[in-house]
Amino acid sequence: MSAATPEPTGPAPQGGQPGTGEESVAKLISIAPRPTLAQRIISWASRPPGVLYLPSCVIVALVLLYEDSVPGGHLPSFILGLGGGALLATMGALRLGIAMTVARPMIRYYWLRWLTPPLIALATVVLSLADVPLQARVDASADDLLRLRATSNSSTVLLPEEQWTGFYPVSEVTELEGVTLFTVEGAGLLKKSGLAYSPKVLPTDVFVPGHGNRVYEHIGGEWYSWTEH
Repeated sequence: MSAATPEPTGPAPQGGQPGTGEESVAKLISIAPRPTLAQRIISWASRPPGVLYLPSCVIVALVLLYEDSVPGGHLPSFILGLGGGALLATMGALRLGIAMTVARPMIRYYWLRWLTPPLIALATVVLSLADVPLQARVDASADDLLRLRATSNSSTVLLPEEQWTGFYPVSEVTELEGVTLFTVEGAGLLKKSGLAYSPKVLPTDVFVPGHGNRVYEHIGGEWYSWTEH
């Protein structure tokens, strides 16, 4: 028998050749019982957050930060971010609860991967509460918005190819008692919203006489967001 010939690993069946190691392993796999649903869940939860869960947390966080950067909010981003965040939070809590029960050493060993999702969520909440996305986007667009203000009439509707001003799609510019109103396309959860530039201080969170049913919120400096109610 040459060195290249595989050695038989099992008894030869009657009238047949001895089985090889690969055939024996394949047979064992075929007859092995399949894991139950509970065993699959425990196996899934015992592994730390990985290549799918962590990037999903980052994507949902970016969607929510984008929603916060739009004056008055952005409905599609709000629905996607809220739904995705709730799903990921539920999965994370279930996974952590099971891992704490059956795989506590894995949590200690991969502590950074377990800690990353809550840190992403915390950073997103802090940035949103501080209005950092909205302020940063307005600051980056302020010069272009002011140039548009200087070249607009008391009421100007922009063509689709002219709408992007800075980082905002502006559909209309209106002058109202010294206040420049920029209507941002797609802004607002249920009502029309936009940005306002006013050299004078505007009352916030109340209806301003002569400004219709608009309510203003201060962003920073001479910039405000407005929403129709």
